[in-house]
Amino acid sequence: MANFESHRKSGSALLAFAAGFIVWSACPSPAEAQQQAQGFAVERLYPSAPGGGWFVMDDVNISGGLGSAISLITGYSQNPLVVTGPGGAPRLIVVSSEAFVDVGAAVTYDRYRFYLNLPVPLLVTGNSGPVGPYQVTAPSVNLAQNPDTISDSRVGFDARLLGNPGSSFRLGAGAQLIIPSGVRADYVTDGRYRGIFRLLPAGDVGHFSYAGQLGVHVRPAEGLLLPGSPNGNELLFGASAGRRFSVRSGWEMVVGPEFFGETAVRSSSSGQTGFEGLLTGRLERTGDKPHLRFRLGIGHGIVQHFGAPEWRILAGVELAGRR
Repeated sequence: MANFESHRKSGSALLAFAAGFIVWSACPSPAEAQQQAQGFAVERLYPSAPGGGWFVMDDVNISGGLGSAISLITGYSQNPLVVTGPGGAPRLIVVSSEAFVDVGAAVTYDRYRFYLNLPVPLLVTGNSGPVGPYQVTAPSVNLAQNPDTISDSRVGFDARLLGNPGSSFRLGAGAQLIIPSGVRADYVTDGRYRGIFRLLPAGDVGHFSYAGQLGVHVRPAEGLLLPGSPNGNELLFGASAGRRFSVRSGWEMVVGPEFFGETAVRSSSSGQTGFEGLLTGRLERTGDKPHLRFRLGIGHGIVQHFGAPEWRILAGVELAGRR
C-alpha cells in the first residue's frame, strides 16, 4: 500500500512538471516578446535650395546668366520624436535633442537651378524603453564619440515655369532625390532612396513677399516601425509671407511667418500629420553686388507628430552671385 501511495505521488509530480514545462515553453520570453523597432529619418525640415530665400519655401526668383549660390544652415530642435499614450500624454521621448548643419551649393542659369544639400547631424540623443510590443533603443550621435557624418544628402532641380523675377506671381516646380546614408538606429535616415516633387508658387506685391509649396514625398518604408510612424508616401504643404523693410542703403529686411507640414497619403492610425510654424527674419543685400543673406528663425510644433518638434531654432547664411 505504501509503495502504491509512493508511486501515485511520483506520477502526480511528474505530471505537474510536464504541465509546467509545456506552459513555460508556450510563453515567449521577454526578449522574444519585444521586437526591436527600427529607426527612420525624424527630421522634417527640408531646407529650400541655396538662394531660395526662405528656410523651407522657395521664392523661385531664378534669373540671369550663369550664377551660383552657397548656403549654410544650422539648427536645434527639442523633442522631435515623442511616443504618446492614451489621451496624448508623453509615453517615451525617443529623440529628445537634435542638432544639425546643412551645407548647400547651387548652380543657376536663366530660369533653372541645380543644387546639392549635405545635412550633417551634430547631436542626436534620446531615451530607450519599451513601446507596446517594440523595444526602442535611444539614438547616440555626437561629434566626439559617435559622429554620423553626412545623412541623407539631397540632389535637386528647380525651374521657374511662369512669371518673371520680382513679379506678383511666379510658379516653379522642383524635384529632389534623397540619397540614403547614415545609421537608421540614430534616426537620421530611412535607409532607402526617397523623392520629393513640389509645385512652388511665389510672388512680390509692393513691400510684401509670399511663397508656398504643394507636393508629394515618395517615402517607401520597410522594417519594424513604431506605431504611427511614417510608413508610406506623404503630401507636403506650406506657405510663408513677409514684409520688406529698408534698413539702410543697399540692405533690406524681410520678416514674417512660415508654416509647413506633411500628412500621410494612407494611414491606418492617427498621428500621421505633422505641422510646424516658424517666425523668420532675414537681412539681405540688394543691388549689383554679390547677394548676401543672413537668416534667423524660431518655431514651434503646432501638431507634434513624429518629426515636428516641440520647438526649434535656426540660423543661416547665403552668398549668391552671377557672371
